[in-house]
Amino acid sequence: MSDLEKAARDAVEAADNTELTRQIAAILAAQQLLNAQQPQAPAPVRQEFDAKKWVVIGGVVVSAGLVASLFAIAIAIGAVCATTCLLVLRSVWGQAQKNR
Repeated sequence: MSDLEKAARDAVEAADNTELTRQIAAILAAQQLLNAQQPQAPAPVRQEFDAKKWVVIGGVVVSAGLVASLFAIAIAIGAVCATTCLLVLRSVWGQAQKNR
């Protein structure tokens, strides 16, 4: 192989490498442009701890619990009274039926 053929082959190889380098540079530049154009998501905003909000929520829960427990006690007392009344009336009715 002569020096001329070797030089020609090296020149062709260098031209191919130069073209490849240009393509890589173009791809990197396009990626940088895409990254610059994409909007950045805003950082999540952390809310401050609001003690008043939690005191109100706790007060509402406690109040609702007290109302529910008083309602349950009222129903229980009513059930006991109704049962006692029915038992007394049954006894009275039975005594009235016996005396006839």
